[in-house]
Amino acid sequence: MNDFDFTIPPSKSTYDAKAALQFFEAAGKTKDVKAGKTLFEENSRANSLLLQKDKMYYLLEGAVELSANNAPVGLVRAGELFGEMTLITGLPRTATAKTQTDCRLIMLDKEQLQAALQTAPEFALLLMYFMITRLRDSLAQLNAQGGSGSDAMLKDSAVFDKKLLKNLADEFDHSARIRYPAGKRIIEEGQIGALMYVVLSGTVEVAIQNNVVGSIGPGGMIGEMALISRAERLASATAKTECELLAISRDVFLDMVSTHPKFAVSLLGAVGHRAHFVASMRT
Repeated sequence: MNDFDFTIPPSKSTYDAKAALQFFEAAGKTKDVKAGKTLFEENSRANSLLLQKDKMYYLLEGAVELSANNAPVGLVRAGELFGEMTLITGLPRTATAKTQTDCRLIMLDKEQLQAALQTAPEFALLLMYFMITRLRDSLAQLNAQGGSGSDAMLKDSAVFDKKLLKNLADEFDHSARIRYPAGKRIIEEGQIGALMYVVLSGTVEVAIQNNVVGSIGPGGMIGEMALISRAERLASATAKTECELLAISRDVFLDMVSTHPKFAVSLLGAVGHRAHFVASMRT
């Protein structure tokens, strides 16, 4: 069981409830919901044939209980958001959300979220912080359980399509491009991350606790989570073949998220899928 729809109260340094409220108010719809109402159910998705839409929520008033496998797992309080993972990844809900009291909510569907990110792409950073915090908690639980990722493999999917990758590469001079021979370690699990990398050519192998969990090809990225959270690397990465990478510093990364909506949206989806992948290692 994973918990990436669950609310983990973020630290004050990474979460601004006022900014989140302004973002939701600008694009979302407010709704009053009576106590005892189920907002979404575990393992469910909205049925598009019935004109249903998945939503994420900001809680203005009241309390929402989260449960999984019929057991309580968390409580959402006023000023917190929840339900974002399904909206971002398109994957089924990982919990059931039920109003514990009468509640007032602001809701965003996928189209509203994407439209809002076009005008405020920096909000994607807050969502990334949320998902990375949950990912780290999931890994900590996996370690405590003595689990490993040897039976789970990260899908090798490009974050950036060819056009976006070219546009991204064109914004940097050649000094930002780094070549690695096959077998060269690029990042080390447990170290503090100063750079993230976008793969321009070749293949990079990713491992967690010395267990290979997948490979990243052109258009993919590595190291972004440590860059966002300023914490230790969650995985190591080694050049599987000769490869060329684009190295991006934290300041440049933050600037690109704030000024390039497509870059922000692509990163948000990629972080969401990686968080869900790590959670799947616990099942």
